[in-house]
Amino acid sequence: MSAEPMPTDAVTDQQTASATSGSEPAAGRRAAGRKDGGTGERGALNVFSHAFLIAWVVMAAGPLIWVAMTAFRPTADFLNDPMGLPTSIHWQNFANAWTEAKIGRYAFNSLVILAGSLTGTMLLGSMAAYVIARFTFPGNRFIFLLFAGGMMFPVILALIPLFTIMDNMSLLDTRPGLIIAYIAYSLPFTTFFLTSFFRTLPSGVQEAAMIDGASHTRTFFQVMLPMAKPGLVSIGIFNFLGQWNQYLLPLLLNNEDENNYVLPQGLAALTVSQGYAGDWGALFAGLTIAMVPVLVVYAVFQRQVQAGLTAGALK
Repeated sequence: MSAEPMPTDAVTDQQTASATSGSEPAAGRRAAGRKDGGTGERGALNVFSHAFLIAWVVMAAGPLIWVAMTAFRPTADFLNDPMGLPTSIHWQNFANAWTEAKIGRYAFNSLVILAGSLTGTMLLGSMAAYVIARFTFPGNRFIFLLFAGGMMFPVILALIPLFTIMDNMSLLDTRPGLIIAYIAYSLPFTTFFLTSFFRTLPSGVQEAAMIDGASHTRTFFQVMLPMAKPGLVSIGIFNFLGQWNQYLLPLLLNNEDENNYVLPQGLAALTVSQGYAGDWGALFAGLTIAMVPVLVVYAVFQRQVQAGLTAGALK
């Protein structure tokens, strides 16, 4: 018996099925390969990023931890093994740094000056930023650019004119003179930052307050300023850190009487005196005392700083 030929349509369907069955596994393998490759690349990137962050934490926090641990060690123990761990808690280092090295007095001077300079910077900066951001008048853009240009001007170029002006006004080696210098130093960045923040606030609230009869002063202090609290907290932290660690301006304007030194000047004097005296424990204790306020302020206001930096972008 002769076999009947297979119909043409059946042959075509069989070839198509064979081709399809052969291509599906190949496509699946290619897709799986791309998926596995993407997962491998992301895994390698995660490992690299985590390793980089760990290295960054070690480099940033390692010296701080070493200084804090050394502050509790006796000087003889430190000289025998500079990188060792404390074998006992030696609180006398902090007592020596606070009284004999006058770190307590220097810290008090810094707090007094910072109270005046930070208050003046935040008040003047917020008022100037509010006017620039919310009102239109001739020269508005020019004044804003002046504040922006003030951030680009190196303070070292103004030292000689600043010294001459302070001398002519009898403000050298005085707390008011140093407060004014701190305000002038911090005002450009404060105004620039808060101007951008005030522009993101809704104008309807301001208009409603004006319709209700509120004056410009009342609208600013009771309506707009509370709304700008995240930005005020953020720039306040930056100003606190910058003014607390300021060394160049006090060295120029407050260098006559050692009892009027601020904390950075006192730490520099402590480095020289304790280095010659060989009291390394008191030196590291003084450094630890100077670090504590900065760490506490940042730890307490960390969320507010992040919220202030991202508020403008989120709006």
